[in-house]
Amino acid sequence: MSDASSALASPPVVSPVVALVGNPNCGKTALFNALTGSRQKVANYPGVTIEKKVGPLVTPAGRTVRIVDLPGTYSLRARSPDEEITRDVVLGRAQKDVAPDLIVCVGDASNLRLALRLALELKQVGRPVMLSLNMMDIARRRGIEIDTDRLSRELGVPVVSSIAVRRGGTDALLAEIDRQIVRQAAVGAAEWQAPDAGALRGAQREADRLLAAAVRGPGNPDSLTARVDKVLLHPVLGLVILLAILFVMFQAVFAWAQPGMDAIEASFHWLGGLVEQLPLPDLAKSFLKDGLIGGVGAVIVFLPQIVILFFFILVLEDLGYMARAAFLMDRIMGGAGLHGRAFIPLLSSFACAIPGIMSTRVIDDRRDRLTTILVAPLMTCSARIPVYTLIIGAFIPDREVWGFVGLQGLVMFGLYAVGIAGALTVSFVVKRLVWQGKPGEPFMLELPDYKIPQARSLAIGLWTRAMAFLKRAGTTILAMMILIWLLASFPQPPEGATDPAIDYSFAAMIGSAIQPLTAPLGFNWQINVALIPGMAAREVAVGSLGTIYAISGGEEAAEQIGQALSGQWSLATALAFLAWYVFAPQCASTLAVIRRETGGWKWMWITFFYMLTLAYVAALVTNQIARALGAG
Repeated sequence: MSDASSALASPPVVSPVVALVGNPNCGKTALFNALTGSRQKVANYPGVTIEKKVGPLVTPAGRTVRIVDLPGTYSLRARSPDEEITRDVVLGRAQKDVAPDLIVCVGDASNLRLALRLALELKQVGRPVMLSLNMMDIARRRGIEIDTDRLSRELGVPVVSSIAVRRGGTDALLAEIDRQIVRQAAVGAAEWQAPDAGALRGAQREADRLLAAAVRGPGNPDSLTARVDKVLLHPVLGLVILLAILFVMFQAVFAWAQPGMDAIEASFHWLGGLVEQLPLPDLAKSFLKDGLIGGVGAVIVFLPQIVILFFFILVLEDLGYMARAAFLMDRIMGGAGLHGRAFIPLLSSFACAIPGIMSTRVIDDRRDRLTTILVAPLMTCSARIPVYTLIIGAFIPDREVWGFVGLQGLVMFGLYAVGIAGALTVSFVVKRLVWQGKPGEPFMLELPDYKIPQARSLAIGLWTRAMAFLKRAGTTILAMMILIWLLASFPQPPEGATDPAIDYSFAAMIGSAIQPLTAPLGFNWQINVALIPGMAAREVAVGSLGTIYAISGGEEAAEQIGQALSGQWSLATALAFLAWYVFAPQCASTLAVIRRETGGWKWMWITFFYMLTLAYVAALVTNQIARALGAG
């Protein structure tokens, strides 16, 4: 056989796999980003990583390895879906995965007790293991001294220190990975058995012995953290502060975003002017100006508000306040039948329900997890912001109440509060009727130290979310806008027609056919047309209205969609529309994730129909009450 044919027949070179395993909130993902150059989400609270992430790394010796960031766990005796992912990858049981060639146990150097127990358990797997003491800067600041050489001898595995957020903070870890990769071929896997309670207690006693032998120092909690927590975790004052923070967030969404929104609106107006000057048929100009520029622009104009909202969320995450918010909300959520750990998934749902639903993997009990999945879509996701701000800006006066509070921001805060109240109510009903009042598990959560947000982390987080929004605008929303334009432009009106051309279109036919169902809500056919593609993505409703009113009302309606709505809708209709979107069924992508996470179609359809029912009833009641009060 020739050299060429031998080369062709030789098996491909497979890069060694290095798995990062550790307790929640020990800095695994920050370490993963530092090693691979990735931009995975990092937050100062547990439960951020809920699925494995893989990235390449070239070691100082020139070796290419695959780094796997696994969900946080306290033991391989998995109790929740995210911990099962970690267990299966570590043991080589995961489909389409090979067992790791090296396990890096990542431990918080300032709080090593549980990390050492996990390291002892990982040793029983029979694969090469090393311990990375992360956050060494925090440990030193607390006066903690760790004898890494002594700890390595006592534990029986290599021990290195690391600071994931500092340049050069991973050098020792990289050098040790190189050494261990060379040695790993001679080590085989052992037969692993899940530890029972007695084994876990024995491992914890051994971990305490290791701490006593190799760790010196007070190890006291951060004094500043303790002083701040006396205020922020107060059962009454803490809740008041939480509500105040949320209130300021929504005030800022309106107060700070206007210059950016004006700039974006002016840009799309300029583009529309360019289209008008092109030597194109009127129909082609309408497609470009009304369908693409008008429809997509009506959504993108709300980008500054979304960025401001995420800025506040990211700052609170990095500070470490989100875990405190979960602690404060535990009593309220527990009364409604939600587990305390549901706070993190529900909080994630304010950005988008998809990661929120996926984050329910951190909840141990299946019933609690299903309940959280059912109510997560009721959290006001960022896709609702364009709808809310459009209607609020068109119908709610821009004035102050009580001398210092913006009325528009107050209404926005109220809509978020209604969504949260709806989620708690649904959870209460599900817990009492479906699960028949099953008692909840106790809520345990480690409260991290407060940390100064990193400017780079904030910038990356904002950029990632802005790009995700723009990508959505350039794909799903763009496709829906083309569809809406086609429906609103064809067929052309017959000769001699006196009504607006759009009244003869497919859009008008579809909207009119639905009219008997939505008339009690105060909706016209234009709203009906916007509701249907809004199932694909909520923001599409804004673009759909922009396209429809642009075609029917000309350039003025295209540029001032809010004015067009305020001139044709009653206040009762606008309020009913808002009520509908508080509870309306989620986008198609969210429903698909529900089906995947629950393992079937049943809970997806239950979610869709109960939300559709809630939306209809809420819009009906809101419209009737508003009309009775003279807003019709």
